[in-house]
Amino acid sequence: MKGVHFLLNAAILALATSIACAYDPSPLQDFCVAIDDPKKLVMFVNGKFCKNPKLVKPSDFSTSGLNIPRPTINAVGSNVTMVNVDIIPGLNTLGISLVRIDYAPNGGENPPHIHPRGSEILFVAEGTLYVGFVSSNQDNNRLFSKILKKGDVFVFPIGMIHFQVNLGHTAAVAFASLSSQNAGVITVANTVFGSNPPINPYVLARAIKLDKNVVIKLQKQFFAENNS
Repeated sequence: MKGVHFLLNAAILALATSIACAYDPSPLQDFCVAIDDPKKLVMFVNGKFCKNPKLVKPSDFSTSGLNIPRPTINAVGSNVTMVNVDIIPGLNTLGISLVRIDYAPNGGENPPHIHPRGSEILFVAEGTLYVGFVSSNQDNNRLFSKILKKGDVFVFPIGMIHFQVNLGHTAAVAFASLSSQNAGVITVANTVFGSNPPINPYVLARAIKLDKNVVIKLQKQFFAENNS
């Protein structure tokens, strides 16, 4: 009888543990607001609807053109070419994506940004880059940085603010893989100063310790860039 009770308790404990370890899948969009009547709006799922397997073609798993340099004449001197599920439908549910990043000579940068849904591993194909990420408040916001040359690799953990800057006098190129079919991008400066509608300047002035008029000037600048 004691053996039966032991097995029963063990089974209950195992079931409780499995429930405790369960978790919701990571979202692949910024938000998904619940509605009472699904007929009111088109349903949005975590990812995309699946194509009939009998209609799938090799082209659903392929793209081309990543060998072509992209223009970098812009405010930050870089150009990011995404290869995610919107470009290759076959990436749906696979949890990976790829980017090509072109950097202008003499300081072209991929400015501080966050990927909220994926970690990143970056490979330098050409040039010399200064790269780094900043850890969370819990880790006292430590900077982990390194100068990378052709053939070097660096990892940016999920959710960490990170950046890359071209230190060379010639164009640089890097390729990066992300652990999500749609990792998302939050560019820090554009988000903080260019939100729509703008964050109250008083909030930013106090948080960042800037004069309110400086904040307003920055907001006008980044709002114009975000909406150009």
